Amino acid sequence: MAFERVCARSDVPEDGSLRIELPDVDVAVVDFDGELYALEDRCSHADIPLTDGEVEEFDGAPTIECALHGSCFDLRTGQPTNLPATEPVPVYPVRVEGDDVYIDLDADVDAPLAAATH
Repeated sequence: MAFERVCARSDVPEDGSLRIELPDVDVAVVDFDGELYALEDRCSHADIPLTDGEVEEFDGAPTIECALHGSCFDLRTGQPTNLPATEPVPVYPVRVEGDDVYIDLDADVDAPLAAATH
């Protein structure tokens, strides 16, 4: 695993998201009820930033909603929870150390992830 620091914990809004632009991918770091998640900041249906949407619970799952067409993506798995999106987005492991947030872009993005808490 190759965790890299992407932001400060205090930079991520409570029950909100922060867009991180990295050389190979843009990542959404998302706070849901105090837990952090990271996923590719790109709707698999409309190819727009997920960080433009709301962080909310959808059918019991922590999600981020695409602002354009309303598809929600499960923050734990990247799977869409409703149409029109049908393809998942990659998710990444998150680690919090003090006020530093780290993600692992080299991890197996097909496996469900646990959230990082602080």
